[in-house]
Parts: sequence; structure tokens; C-alpha cells
Amino acid sequence: MSCQNHDEPDDGDMVAAPPKIPVPEEVADAVRTLLRWAGDDPSREGLIDTPKRVARAWREYCQGYDEDPAHHLSRVFEEVGGYDEIVLLKDIPFQSHCEHHMAPIIGKASIAYLPENHVVGISKLARVLHGFARRLQVQERLTAQVADCIWEHLKPRGVAVVIDATHACMTARGVRTPGVGMVTSRMMGTFREDERSRKEVLALMGY
Repeated sequence: MSCQNHDEPDDGDMVAAPPKIPVPEEVADAVRTLLRWAGDDPSREGLIDTPKRVARAWREYCQGYDEDPAHHLSRVFEEVGGYDEIVLLKDIPFQSHCEHHMAPIIGKASIAYLPENHVVGISKLARVLHGFARRLQVQERLTAQVADCIWEHLKPRGVAVVIDATHACMTARGVRTPGVGMVTSRMMGTFREDERSRKEVLALMGY
């Protein structure tokens, strides 16, 4: 009797890779121009397929332009057993790119709100963050966009968003100062107006 290896899928279970999106020639040419300007030869073996890879990568980096982050807040839950305290999703990892140098921004965000009559699935808070992060950004605007979106569409009593990130435009170029993090925050409603509430939510976030 032979034993089937359950780690190896049958041929019928294989899932085909999604087709690669077509890359307009002018986009590939733009990457080739950048490669030449940087001092390399885009026709050498290792770089032949790089222009299309870069183009597809940037479509993925910027896929947030193709969605409305507020859509993730459209379904709410009112049966919460009378819960009316802070809801916090802490240390959500994210990646973005700065609009000034198109360099990576890598960090984490903590998002909290004080519900009024309903709550939203916690994964939706992360989806709102990623929807705005997957665009060319500055950290200050990203922080405000996430907070404003939650405030406008959930209509809670308070919203607090804190983002802590490093910027490759500072760590890998320019002043080249690695290990430096930037923290931005936006407080709305109760968290802005009431000092005790603000201190409570910041303590829960670890600040």
C-alpha cells in the first residue's frame, strides 16, 4: 500500500497563475531611459525583462488608486451587546511610497475609534489603511486620510490614528540617517476634546 503525499497537490488541484498585465511600450521605454541615465545598460541580459517587471510592480504598489477605501466601511454591525468602549487595531504593518522621491515608506499604524451605535469588522480598518497607503503619499496626509475616512463613514464618537514609519528617501539617500522613525497622529471627536480619553487611547497604543 502506498501513502499519498498530501503536501503535493494533484494536477487537477493546481491553480494557474493569473495572466500578466500588458505593459505599454512607452512605459517600458521610460524605465529603460531611467536605467541608462543611472549608468547601466538596459540591453544587458540581467536587465532585459526589468522594464516590464518594474512597470508591473508599480501597478501593484499603486493599486490603491483603483479602489475607494470607504467601501470597506459600508457594512457595519449593531448587535454588539451594548459595547461602547474603545475599539483598537494595533501595529498594522503597511508599505507606501513617498510622492517626492517614490522611495519606500515602511511602518505600522494603530487605528482606534469610539463607537456610537455600531462597529465594523476589524479587518476593514486595515483595508482602509492599505487602500490609502498603496498610493504615492506623504505620511501626514496618509494619517489624515485614514482618520477622516473612518470619522465620516462610521460616525463614531472619536477616532485616533497614529502612524510610525521610516522613509527610505531619508535613510537611503540625502542625509542617509538610518534608524530614524517619523510619528504622526490625528485625533478627532472625543480623543481630541477630552484629555483623559486621549491619554487612554495613546496608552493602549503604547505611546
